[in-house]
Amino acid sequence: MDQMIRNARLSDGRLVNIGVADGLITEVTDVGPGSGLDGRVFNDSVSNDSVSDNYVSNESVSGDGAPDSSSVNLDGWLVLPAPAEPHAHLDKAISAEMVPNPAGDLMGAIHAWASAGRDGLLTHENTVARATAAMERLVVHGVTAVRTQVDVMGARPVAALRAVKEAAAGFDGVLDVQTVALVGSPMTGADGSENRAALAAALAEGVDHVGGCPPLDPDGPGLIALAIEAATEAGAGLDLHVDETLDPNILTLRDYARQILESGFAGSRSAGHCVSLGMQPAATQAEISALVAEAQIAVFPLPQTNLFLQGRDHGTATPRGLTALHALVDHGVVVAAGADNVQDPFNLVGRSDPLETAALLVMAGHQLPEQAYDMVSNNVRRAIGLPEVRFQPGDPADLLAIDAPSIRAALADAPMSRRVFHGGRLVASADQQTSVHR
Repeated sequence: MDQMIRNARLSDGRLVNIGVADGLITEVTDVGPGSGLDGRVFNDSVSNDSVSDNYVSNESVSGDGAPDSSSVNLDGWLVLPAPAEPHAHLDKAISAEMVPNPAGDLMGAIHAWASAGRDGLLTHENTVARATAAMERLVVHGVTAVRTQVDVMGARPVAALRAVKEAAAGFDGVLDVQTVALVGSPMTGADGSENRAALAAALAEGVDHVGGCPPLDPDGPGLIALAIEAATEAGAGLDLHVDETLDPNILTLRDYARQILESGFAGSRSAGHCVSLGMQPAATQAEISALVAEAQIAVFPLPQTNLFLQGRDHGTATPRGLTALHALVDHGVVVAAGADNVQDPFNLVGRSDPLETAALLVMAGHQLPEQAYDMVSNNVRRAIGLPEVRFQPGDPADLLAIDAPSIRAALADAPMSRRVFHGGRLVASADQQTSVHR
């Protein structure tokens, strides 16, 4: 054993010490009576948060000067599996001021981003800086693994990919980063030749998953077939944007699942959004969910961005823009939620905090807090091919310690007093300072 995390409070209330060696949990032992922490009273009061909006100055991501974490006393803080982010857009993050979207809808965001590219605003240096800042915010909030979509298209198809990779190189040992080649549309037919070439360039550059948006292509099933073929040849996974619409007549998810089963594709596969599934009758939701489970496709609901983008044309009884969470879960589909876009034309807000995503799953998706937290932590790890954290010997020591009495309270208050461990090493610390002046 080379590390000990002491006086950690598990979600079941037990106070434990956690031993770590080579990045893995080696033991979890109960702390006996007399520790001075049994019956500890947590500060669960409402107060004014004086933490600055500048995350980096108040919440440091560790580097070469990281504090020694060979023995850390958590003083009874709640310790959870570290959250992970299954669907980010790090090349677009934190660009809302630079790339405004006056229309506020999906096509407005797409057009705004394309215009920014044509105007030369999306430079290599700017993209590296924004992606770096986005990764810092993720780590400070507890994230130890992220899968990011990266635009692959146009005359400079791997420019954003190279920028994101450069940014990710600065987080070695702090944040695990997976990449998805988000291929532009169209990808099929004669008009798709440039985008197919862009995908080939991205795969040659080195990317983990093939992506794309079948509903935006003139031949959605054809795009899926091309993506499966490319991923198979490259030994990559599949991660598609699927049915990001409230139109019940669009249901690409069914064809995606059928093609996976027919092709025998054996790699990782996932589908982001799947919004239109939530607009289907219960029988259709059950049918599609069973098919998706059989095809072993993980589904990524993205409540923050879809609550912002969807439903703008529904003046009454506005839909929530979420997929059929309960049907998918009931049929055994791995449902792993993410934030999607953060402070860019596709979503003007967002804190890069999975607790925000989980809270929206509770409020808009009717999940219990414990279920919602699983959807932003262990479910994500399962979906992106990482081992889960169940506080058993051999589990990775990727942990979030937070000054909260329970998962429910953590989601409700999202306190910024946190310690983040990746492989047992302390990689980020944040301490919330609050004062009420009467």
